[in-house]
Amino acid sequence: MGGDLRHGGLPGGPETADTRPGAGPRPAGTPKPVGVVWGLLVLNTLGSAGAKTIIPLPRSLIQVVTMGALVAAFALALALNPRLRIRASAFLLLLTLLLVPSVIASVQLESGLGALFRCARLALFVGTLWLLSRWWDGSPSFVRHHIRMYFAVLGSVAAGLVASPGAALPELYGGRLVGALWPLTPPQIGQYAAVIIGLTVLLVLGRRTDRRSAAVVIVPSLVLLALTHTRTATLGLFAGLALAIGSLVLTSAAARRFFTWAVLCAAVIAVGFASALRAWFLRGQSQEYLTSLTGRAKVWDALLAAPRSMAKELFGVGLGDKSFGGLPIDNSWLAVYHEQGLTGVALVAAVVVVLGGVALLRPPSLPRACAIFLISYCAIASYTESGLGDASPYLLHLAVAASLLAAPAAAGPRATPEAPRRRVPRWARDPEVT
Repeated sequence: MGGDLRHGGLPGGPETADTRPGAGPRPAGTPKPVGVVWGLLVLNTLGSAGAKTIIPLPRSLIQVVTMGALVAAFALALALNPRLRIRASAFLLLLTLLLVPSVIASVQLESGLGALFRCARLALFVGTLWLLSRWWDGSPSFVRHHIRMYFAVLGSVAAGLVASPGAALPELYGGRLVGALWPLTPPQIGQYAAVIIGLTVLLVLGRRTDRRSAAVVIVPSLVLLALTHTRTATLGLFAGLALAIGSLVLTSAAARRFFTWAVLCAAVIAVGFASALRAWFLRGQSQEYLTSLTGRAKVWDALLAAPRSMAKELFGVGLGDKSFGGLPIDNSWLAVYHEQGLTGVALVAAVVVVLGGVALLRPPSLPRACAIFLISYCAIASYTESGLGDASPYLLHLAVAASLLAAPAAAGPRATPEAPRRRVPRWARDPEVT
């Protein structure tokens, strides 16, 4: 599927030339430092707010590390692409346009100088993605980078759980798993686990990795996801996989077998463990509290009822910390509406619609299935989590989807070496000589 070489494991391998008759030269593989740039972008989007860590880390120190990672990512990407070769991308163009309402609203300083700082961060983030777009060729290279980096983050979470179970499962969060070495919240951990589980399952179905390597990623990630009790991530994982695998069932026997077994296992688990699943899903909350989306609905109603001028309606109040009245908004669309106005909402909606439309128009393949999973996961998670309008893991997920949907670079015709030209004596070039 997709025309890429199959590798034996997740770490991947070097690209080799296509030796099929009539095949042109294949484009060069992605340089290894590109994975370093991606890792720095992941580090930048981890955030600085969360549970208390085993070793107290000042928030200012964490912010210096995350911003330093973004600056380093941009500098390294620029060093790898000094001639500024980029690919045309509607996704990146829309993100660049999103800077316009962000800057227009932020210069009013209603959200403080931090709004301008966040605009600069978003500009640097999008600029780095533009530089990396040179290597967006429809191959799963960035999927592998994505899995490796977030699996490393989950490794730090697991290490914190082993080192201090009390700090990793605090009562403050209702016994849900948090980052004890780096301040990560349960929704963050659940998101990372769900995304790499889904991508790894699709790589197995596409025979791009072996089952043993996949199990090393999937099994511990499933355990961590269960410990976070994150409903949004779990629903996004299952719904995204259903849509992604559904796009392969007509062309892949492995996808059909997996889908059949998954439905059967889900039915058995739903019947045999209904009470346990219900207890896990409720997390000790009442039905009324769950209906109000754990209190989010009250914040949303207050945000929508707040009076706004025409300028704020169009461009928002500027980039902030995704909160209203001191409480988190926890909805990407309302957060964008609050900070970037209706203009920002239209641009973010265009991002999702464009990526989804391109994915639906592509023929069935593994890259298309991975893109569908990432797009659908972000669309589902956007209802209860913020991030689509600012530098965040969600934009990185969508960037991976954009790289998968990019058309492979067309290989130009091979240049045939010219035969050496023989020097003609002057007397032979004289037309009067007979």
